[in-house]
Amino acid sequence: RDGTSLPEVVVAALVRAGETVATAESVTGGGVAAAMTAVPGASAVLRGGLVAYATDLKESLVDVPSDLLDERGPVDRDVAAAMAQGACNRTGATWGLATTGVAGPDPVGALGPGTVVVAVAGPDGTTTRMLDLPGDRARVRRLTVAHVLDDLRRLLVERESRGAVDR
Repeated sequence: RDGTSLPEVVVAALVRAGETVATAESVTGGGVAAAMTAVPGASAVLRGGLVAYATDLKESLVDVPSDLLDERGPVDRDVAAAMAQGACNRTGATWGLATTGVAGPDPVGALGPGTVVVAVAGPDGTTTRMLDLPGDRARVRRLTVAHVLDDLRRLLVERESRGAVDR
């Protein structure tokens, strides 16, 4: 804890790697992109962000297959993975981050508030995590931003440590 924020760490790692990122967000409503743009120099690595809050926009904006949405609904690991991949495809970014879930205060079907899926798509594939986050709507959204950025941070550190990134 040197006082460097998580978005600052992610931006610095992307700059070192010479790579870029884009977001496809639902539950966070642009919060991931906003956290990154708060960092000076983020324009060197952030390609853009897509907010696909409505389910039908997950198909038309970020290329989630309609049959997947019909079968599973918007809060699903494969949907989040498709969103993250769609962010890469739509923007040409090296990495795509996706968030989808239920912020609350009310459940959506069988899914309670705090049920969130985050995904990171990148050169080595796509990872997803389903989370059960505590707190009110604002806290769930804040924690979701932190989780997806930390997932990207971890992947960047792993790639950097094994020498997969040119220096």
